[in-house]
Amino acid sequence: MAFFKRIQQKINGKWYPKSITVGKPVVTKEVADRLSQISTVSRADVYAVLMDLAGVLADYMAQGRSVKIDGLGTFYYTLTAGGNGVDSADKVSASQISGVRVRFIPEATKKSGSKSMNRTLISDNIFWMELNGAAETTPGEGEGGGEDDRPVIE
Repeated sequence: MAFFKRIQQKINGKWYPKSITVGKPVVTKEVADRLSQISTVSRADVYAVLMDLAGVLADYMAQGRSVKIDGLGTFYYTLTAGGNGVDSADKVSASQISGVRVRFIPEATKKSGSKSMNRTLISDNIFWMELNGAAETTPGEGEGGGEDDRPVIE
């Protein structure tokens, strides 16, 4: 079951549902336990692989490559440049780079003969339920307002 709450956008005053997460995040040990239960691999082996995954992804992306994990999706770097840009292409340099982010595109498959996409990380049977029926007029403190920012209800 997935949860949402009602929020009112400041820009237009309209109300919308916003997804929220509940409880604490699932940690690596829990993921390793679950994967070991549905496979023939021990929890210790799964945990060891998961702990090394981030470093391996970072190494490949630092080489300028994207990383596609079948059934999961593709990871790649993007950058942000500081300042107002420069007047000509020959003045562009790495010193303008002010930040790096990891981007992720979930794997998607197109159904044969259809225009719809199936995203692996999105379950076919999500049941949305309003949590506590609480309405909120503005995003809460610490949400940041970004589209990836979600409040955590504990």
